[in-house]
Amino acid sequence: MLLAVDTSTAQVGLALYDGSQVISEYAWRSSQRHTIELAPAVSELLRRCGLTMEAVRALGVALGPGSFTSLRVGLSLVKGLALARHLPLIGIPTLDILAAAQKPSRFPLAVAIQAGRGRLALGWYKRSKNGWQAKGPARVVTVEGLAEEVQSPVIVCGEFTSADRRTLAEKPEIRLASPAQCMRRPAVLAELAWQRWQAGAVDDEATLAPIYLHVAEPIPA
Repeated sequence: MLLAVDTSTAQVGLALYDGSQVISEYAWRSSQRHTIELAPAVSELLRRCGLTMEAVRALGVALGPGSFTSLRVGLSLVKGLALARHLPLIGIPTLDILAAAQKPSRFPLAVAIQAGRGRLALGWYKRSKNGWQAKGPARVVTVEGLAEEVQSPVIVCGEFTSADRRTLAEKPEIRLASPAQCMRRPAVLAELAWQRWQAGAVDDEATLAPIYLHVAEPIPA
């Protein structure tokens, strides 16, 4: 059994996966209460499935980009569990989770999540025989900047406000995914982590670090 934990943004997610089926999946929106809510939510998830941590044999965690504080909450929890229970730990970039859930297409894919201060963490992906592959590191943009950047047909998915969606919908080249398709599913994180675990590509819990993007305004001279 693999336990997946995603605390990249205000949207928090947990999943239990055994390689054949998703045993349970739980996602909710937290108002800066990740520290208080996460551990009890894990306990409740296991209880509802009639399981304990003894059934968990591996851990998957979303690495970001995302909120500095919320990412550290999730990573601290899974690192503690990995060290205490000697469990393998697999970190997955957060944007890869959204990308993996999108249907194949001949068009490129842009994936974004909220990065604070009205900005987005953006990653570009191209389709390959192994699924969507990142075309470079994530970076910070505004929704207007993303819209201006698109000059040919592209699929866009991610965490967008209603105002963001209106801005993106005005660009005819943008194929905007529905809100349901834009939700990060912890079950997808669990599948990605499971695949890497089975391939022996686990991470060192001591050195595994979240992915942070610089979003602060420059300090005036």
